[in-house]
Amino acid sequence: APAAWPISSPRTTREGITLERAGPLPIARSAALGAKASAMSDERVPVDVAVGVLIDRDGKFLLTSRPEGKVYAGYWEFPGGKLEAGETVEQALRRELLEELGIRIGAALPWKTELVDYAHARVRLHFCKVYDWAGEFEMREGQRMAWATLPVDVGGPVLPGTLPVLRWFAAERGHGGALTVQPPVA
Repeated sequence: APAAWPISSPRTTREGITLERAGPLPIARSAALGAKASAMSDERVPVDVAVGVLIDRDGKFLLTSRPEGKVYAGYWEFPGGKLEAGETVEQALRRELLEELGIRIGAALPWKTELVDYAHARVRLHFCKVYDWAGEFEMREGQRMAWATLPVDVGGPVLPGTLPVLRWFAAERGHGGALTVQPPVA
């Protein structure tokens, strides 16, 4: 059985997302949704998303910023995108990383799955570790990229769906400190 996410009580992020445990998968609920919308969120069909956790030889992992014009623009996340009809997670990840970053990946190793309920969408994130890729990184959507370690210091906030991955890395790597370095307040 997959390792459970250790949440003993609900927690609210500064972005207004409440993280709570529901069965074997944690669910993030937006505090802005209200009780009625939150209850209805259980009825929303999740959108499946393939997510690449690229890890280099030094153990650093790749984060990219969300491009202007998208929800959570400027927030940092692991790259990837929605599965198209008939695609597997690996096929979607290969397509998305080529389209967004200009790279071709080797093996995509399924790692963990996370269900996140944002105000704009309910998503099922399929995280795959990737250690091998070819090509020069091209930020084809105007996003930025950064190779990071814990604590993450990318000069901006990370997407709430990224936080569980940072916790998993912390557990794997024996990191007991902060997961991120907060950006300066403007």
